Amino acid sequence: MTATIDTPSTAAGYVELDERWSTHNYHPLPVVIAEGDGAWVTDVDGNRYLDFLSGYSALNFGHRHPALVAAAVEQLGRVTLTSRAFHHDQFGLFCRELAELTGTDLVLPMNSGAEAVESAIKVARKWAYQVKGVPAGAAQIVVAGSNFHGRTTTIVSFSTDDTARADFGPFTPGFTVVKYGDLDAMADAITDTTAAVLIEPIQGEAGVVVPPAGYLAGIRRLCDERGVLMIADEIQSGLARTGELLALDHEGVRADLYTLGKALGGGIMPVSAVVGRADVLGVLRPGEHGSTFGGNPLACAVGRAVVKLLATGEFQQRSREMGAYLHGRLNELVGRGVAEVRGRGLWAGVEIAPGGPAGRAASEALAKQGVLCKETHDTTLRIAPPLVITREEIDRGVAAISNVIGR
Repeated sequence: MTATIDTPSTAAGYVELDERWSTHNYHPLPVVIAEGDGAWVTDVDGNRYLDFLSGYSALNFGHRHPALVAAAVEQLGRVTLTSRAFHHDQFGLFCRELAELTGTDLVLPMNSGAEAVESAIKVARKWAYQVKGVPAGAAQIVVAGSNFHGRTTTIVSFSTDDTARADFGPFTPGFTVVKYGDLDAMADAITDTTAAVLIEPIQGEAGVVVPPAGYLAGIRRLCDERGVLMIADEIQSGLARTGELLALDHEGVRADLYTLGKALGGGIMPVSAVVGRADVLGVLRPGEHGSTFGGNPLACAVGRAVVKLLATGEFQQRSREMGAYLHGRLNELVGRGVAEVRGRGLWAGVEIAPGGPAGRAASEALAKQGVLCKETHDTTLRIAPPLVITREEIDRGVAAISNVIGR
């Protein structure tokens, strides 16, 4: 006998449905989004909200960008999946175009950001054994504290966030954690068995933390001197979010491997990749690593459309110009409920001053004013609007922040 399925008629009904049937691994705001367009979303009750989070940078080009939707629709009418057991007509083009855009040699397509990081770890370890000559099973990777690279078992093994780690052990060995921004600690941690340094050019989950000047260049220098790979996790910071194609570009630094994701799928598909040097990615051989969905035709078609948008430089320029305006407006609130504003481009961490509302309460209050963003670590509002946002929309968002935490 077929059960009757009741469709909720209100946002509260959908929230209740989610709470009943889904695993509680997230604590979303009680907003039920039904449609999106550009920098705006509409909920099931018809209320409109300014999106000040853009899917943690997955929606850099806004909701339903016409060029990205068109690419997806066209490919949906042709073929969506072949597996990597066969070639398809989008794969090589996507790899070549992404490599040319990023100035790298080879591309390893995957799906989620965490998969890209896991892939980079595997590649770095194999490179250490086959090329550097590290004894089998001894390779180490140096990472920074307060990092966020994903939530797989291996990745949470080197997290310093108790919530991410508690009750998920035993943990994967092979990682050394040092303080972010401390170049001396990084130098002390690198040994003869170090395969790579894995670093976020800007730490997003930690509160949009920009490292001290010279830190990233110093890591590059240490890696060169010690024969170690530099892996840059640009999953949130890359693809125009900070005003350059890659956040490392601000420092004039090149990594040996980059992990990319989020915006690479245009907010339509989960698309990620490791891009980098041919002599590093070239250590992989057939059968050693793969993914049924990684590099599928639909993902490649959307990814190619994303690359085409980025190749014009328009979105990097928008991020620089609108980012300067956003930071200027947010900095007007410092001393008036805001302790500090951090970040670069259209990416900001707004630190709520002591005595102000908790981050969750502030996020909920902002939603009631029609602006969506999310707290991190309970004291910081993470701001990352789509790169298509206008000055007027920024003014609206900042006014709401001022109303909620200003004084």
